[in-house]
Amino acid sequence: MPDDSVSTPRPHPGLDALAAEARRQLELLSYPRHAWVPEREGVLDIAIIGAGQTGLVTAFGLLRERVQRVGIFDAAPAGGAGVWTTFARMRTLRTPKHVTGPDLGVPALTPKAFFTARDGEAAWEALNKIGRVDWQRYLDWLEATLQLPVTHEHKLLRIGHTGAAEPLELVFATPQGETTIRARKLVLATGMDGMGGWSIPAPFNQLPASRVSHTSGHVDFEALRGKRIIVIGAGASAFDNLATALETGATKATMLVRRAKMPRVNPFRWMEQSGFLGQLYAMPDATRWRFMRHIFALNQPPPQESWNRVAADPRYDLHMASPVLAVREEGGEVVVTTPRAEHRADHVIVGTGTAFDLSLRPELAPFARHILLWRDVYTPPEGQEFPALGACPYLRDDFSMREKEPGAAPFLTHIHMINYGSTASMGLSGATISGMKYGTMRIVDGLCRRLWLEDAEAHLDSLLTYAEHELTSEIPQEALVADVSGLAAE
Repeated sequence: MPDDSVSTPRPHPGLDALAAEARRQLELLSYPRHAWVPEREGVLDIAIIGAGQTGLVTAFGLLRERVQRVGIFDAAPAGGAGVWTTFARMRTLRTPKHVTGPDLGVPALTPKAFFTARDGEAAWEALNKIGRVDWQRYLDWLEATLQLPVTHEHKLLRIGHTGAAEPLELVFATPQGETTIRARKLVLATGMDGMGGWSIPAPFNQLPASRVSHTSGHVDFEALRGKRIIVIGAGASAFDNLATALETGATKATMLVRRAKMPRVNPFRWMEQSGFLGQLYAMPDATRWRFMRHIFALNQPPPQESWNRVAADPRYDLHMASPVLAVREEGGEVVVTTPRAEHRADHVIVGTGTAFDLSLRPELAPFARHILLWRDVYTPPEGQEFPALGACPYLRDDFSMREKEPGAAPFLTHIHMINYGSTASMGLSGATISGMKYGTMRIVDGLCRRLWLEDAEAHLDSLLTYAEHELTSEIPQEALVADVSGLAAE
């Protein structure tokens, strides 16, 4: 099992040298150098919610574009942001090791540069896929190397707003109590559950909390030692939770799958191309819908590595074509009924994904009814319906939200979403490693465009009053006076 513990990074000569080289490369690329966003006293230019990979890289991109007043806020304590050392339970990433994105084109910041500096060239060549905990260590190194402005233990409670011209007021819960931070723009880099939330669906929500867990929530695997479990679903997280339970000492693990056949084709491998990742957002609505509906409906198979963790284990039992009809407690057991059989266990782990419902997000719930959704603007042809896609916000090409009724919620134009909820509009842009290279730079460009246009008059005034001399040598007085005598004679 990988070491999930989080500790202060120890000095590493190879990584220290790489960090110095990264800073040298950034200095070579540091044009233009000047900050350009007018300062507003007590107001951030951009507040980013979420210090996972997407939030960190978005901040990096903004700072490279000389947007100076950027803050990243995360509810977790230091070392606990993101998924990789919290509820992710796979051994390795599902993404190929040669992925780039967090580096934003700086060679010394690439994953390969990090792992080669830490482990050596031969170890990198022998590596199949990057370990999930190792990926978090890479992100930690990136944050430290770039000195990104992360504030931990700040949970966004609500978004105060007035008109479209006023800053947002962001109210956070902190260990010291509530605090308010003002920002011109808000970026929601809130990951896989940023579109709604992880919830225990019916009928499992009828069970006592001690009897049921979610694959993306807290699971007390030690408490499952010597117990029988049932896992609902056959996605990657379902397999990884089941494998972790068996490896910790569960005596039996039964997997119940609604589908008749295990999916084998992974659409994400097809999507890993610059055309789709970079340009899907520019397609007409009907075409985007067809792409994303097929991808959502096809679903991902478990990675081969996740399958291999359990396939040969005699304690593992797989039942396809077994949708759950009913659940009850009986004789100290959980009884799950399917069309084919009843299954008894001590605990259930539900791997049914996230709910697509913006009203489940506390920070969005008060005005969720005003957010324009895909179902408000596009009606798919018969047979092409997909409620989860219809529930996604219909975003502009800069990831900003739109209001359902003009004038009802003009502040929405200042809220930019780059999480799982942006997938319908922007493709793989947030909450995935594969799309990070394209999505983060697109939102950075969009945010810079918004800031520039909003301050256009101030920039014009700055140009019109610009009077810094570039020619500073002593100039003869006669060269400073125009000779107009010839013109007068003519």
